[in-house]
Amino acid sequence: MVNEFEIKKQICDIGKRIYNQGMVAANDGNISVKLNDHEFLCTPTGVSKGFMTPEFICKVDENGKVLQANAGFKPSSEIKMHMRVYKERPDVNSVVHAHPIYATSFAIAGIPLTQPIMPEAVIALGCVPIAEYGTPSTEEIPDAVSKYLQYFDAVLLANHGALTYSDSLLNAYHKMESVEFYAKLLFNSKMLGGPKELSNEQVERLYEIRRQFGLKGKHPANVCLNNKNGEKSCHNCGNCHSAASSSASSQDDVIAEITKKVLAQLGK
Repeated sequence: MVNEFEIKKQICDIGKRIYNQGMVAANDGNISVKLNDHEFLCTPTGVSKGFMTPEFICKVDENGKVLQANAGFKPSSEIKMHMRVYKERPDVNSVVHAHPIYATSFAIAGIPLTQPIMPEAVIALGCVPIAEYGTPSTEEIPDAVSKYLQYFDAVLLANHGALTYSDSLLNAYHKMESVEFYAKLLFNSKMLGGPKELSNEQVERLYEIRRQFGLKGKHPANVCLNNKNGEKSCHNCGNCHSAASSSASSQDDVIAEITKKVLAQLGK
């Protein structure tokens, strides 16, 4: 069994990764790991995730109450969001929240990542919906995220960022990488005239591959808001977020807006 100090080192390593890859700026983002049902390690508020060392990491209980924190450090202000994930998804052992540029741009524009454009994304993520906007550090974000937790392992946060969670810290981080890569591919393909989506049949074959692999987590291959109602999967209908644009003209306007926002973030 890995001891707490080693887990703290792993959290710091993932913090460096999300910082170095431009998924967070300044003091943005937060990471947590479940030790048991009553103890959790989390990153502190007000520090850059790229420059943490193990003594920065705090320990809290299932209510977010501090159990241990060194002087000058206190838990992330978003700990409520993390605790809601752990409460409603007992299979989750780690949560990562970041602001990756492309994925966050889609979240700002109100466009969920539901188009089936790449086998790996279909198998690993399924769909990535957008949770309604909530004021940071309040119960608004946990409440908004809650409705998606039983169906997805990654969620965009409207006008905010992205949230991923899994059975391990590394897997939660990998899901964040996958969300951002998916968003980049979707953005670039839209710039080239629009993606050529996989067919319903191709998507279902990929779902079957996922089922055969026995991959953990929640996914449209197993549970889907639309499939539960006897409708086709979110991948092919785009209905897993009510704010998704339904007309070609509005999509063009949104894409143009995303372009401006991404170029601004890139300093161009």
